[in-house]
Amino acid sequence: MQEKIKVLGIPGSLRKKSYNKSLLRAATELKPEHMEIEIFDLHDIPLYNEDVEKEGLPEPVRKFKGKIAESDSLLFSSPEYNYSISGVLKNAIDWASRTPATSPLQKKPYAIMGVSSGMTGTVKAQLHLKEVGVFNNMLVMNEPEVYITLAKQKFDENGELTDESTRELLKKFLSEFYNWTIRFTNAGKF
Repeated sequence: MQEKIKVLGIPGSLRKKSYNKSLLRAATELKPEHMEIEIFDLHDIPLYNEDVEKEGLPEPVRKFKGKIAESDSLLFSSPEYNYSISGVLKNAIDWASRTPATSPLQKKPYAIMGVSSGMTGTVKAQLHLKEVGVFNNMLVMNEPEVYITLAKQKFDENGELTDESTRELLKKFLSEFYNWTIRFTNAGKF
């Protein structure tokens, strides 16, 4: 009997018709049977401010950190802005990382995927997100990689992933991510 896992999907974009949100929705459809994916929208997370933090965590931040703590792993779907991750994603991670000793990010398994309308996908953004994970002592799955290019050719006007080879790649990625997460859950803790 396979163990059920809970994954928190985090899109790095605020756009309603974001390809990266669409990619996460496709993941909820193509995931392995024993994987649950909940998508958490970052639109209510305020800009990080240590003065605000000292007064108490804003409710959206408290909710975000709680969802991270409840999940077995994190699945980021990140656009690439200026060769890096989006400001909204970095801001959310900054909030979640506070304080390092009690951060729910510590030793959290995660995977990264991304989609762009250009030719290079999200390679550089994903490298930066891996660096952020290193600082937070997170456990990144390095392979397989999902860098989806030319988004308009792979998603329809409703945001549905229609490209069959990309759908197959995503299935393989999610299957490997299930195995990666299991390695670090209570059943498979090292």
